[in-house]
Amino acid sequence: MTSSWMTPELETFRDAVRRFVAAEVTPHQQRWREQQHVDRALWKKAGELGLLLADVPDDFGGSGGTFAHQAVVFEELALAGDTAFGLHVHAIVAHYLLNHGTEEQKYKYLPRLASGEIVAAIAMSEPGAGSDLKGIRTTAVRTDLGYRLNGSKTFISNGYLADLIVVVARTDPAAGAKGVSLMLLETADNPGFRVGRILDKMGQKGQDTCELFFDDAFVPLQNVLGGEDGRGFAQLMTELPYERTIVGVAGVACIERALALTVTHARERRAFGQALIDMQNTRFVLAECKTEATVARVFIDRCIEDLVAGRMDTVQASMAKYWITDLQCKIVDRCLQLFGGYGYMLEYPITQMYLDARVQRIYGGANEIMKEIIARSL
Repeated sequence: MTSSWMTPELETFRDAVRRFVAAEVTPHQQRWREQQHVDRALWKKAGELGLLLADVPDDFGGSGGTFAHQAVVFEELALAGDTAFGLHVHAIVAHYLLNHGTEEQKYKYLPRLASGEIVAAIAMSEPGAGSDLKGIRTTAVRTDLGYRLNGSKTFISNGYLADLIVVVARTDPAAGAKGVSLMLLETADNPGFRVGRILDKMGQKGQDTCELFFDDAFVPLQNVLGGEDGRGFAQLMTELPYERTIVGVAGVACIERALALTVTHARERRAFGQALIDMQNTRFVLAECKTEATVARVFIDRCIEDLVAGRMDTVQASMAKYWITDLQCKIVDRCLQLFGGYGYMLEYPITQMYLDARVQRIYGGANEIMKEIIARSL
């Protein structure tokens, strides 16, 4: 079905993105899984085409589009089966800067993020604090010259390649949520910063998800996001709907890809003298999946429209994140079953999709937390 937010201009943009993904992403996926990160050159190639910050104003080096443009990029990556290119996190960091940064911070970092000169990450989760951001223990102590960061982070996407990391830290441990700040840490020539191992994950193995360590890592005074201590928690809450909508966009595209792969397989695969799709159970399973995929598409299209219009809120984003990712795992599992033994072989894309999908229900805020946020609105 054609999304209500699509326009002829966006269709042309989608065609360009699809060609880029086919040429620069798809051929390298297995190699990236083996080396556990994408090639740095990919970032610059994507930057040259204006794909990295498609919804950031051109005043700051972006492409000047809307979230609809960025959604096209996320959809095309998902439809190609990519989970290695950490563009999603990169875009999220850009929006922290765009919406909360000082003018100096915006002009210093956004053009370089847009071009792919630097890669961005955001460091929230810690060994003892995941979805519960109030449990953050990393500290940033102010000195005459800047801040000294101490602590550790884990499950950090883009952690291996990152040049700029938004670090969630406590600048006032006694102030609760008002003592949290977001620090813009540059990794180059920063002896107090260290990247740990690239984590050996169940899926998404091409994504450089790392542990990070801070031992008096230096952050200049002017690199507190927004220029003022204690605003970090509010900044996080403001931007989480953007992140969670992105997760939903990718989830729906993955659902649609799983369904398309399975319909093709069911038409070609024969059992007991007939095509798999001619069996009633197969048709009924696919009919259910098609219906649910259509409902998900209508929902995420509404979310995209709302985000573009500036009316997306935390509750709606939480609904999209939890329901779509739950559905993604359910449909991919049901589709895999129709592949039989082949569905257990990694050479089949549906198998890789099954492994990659599971974390969707965890990152961006665990789905249980999403339900709690929704429940509070009742």
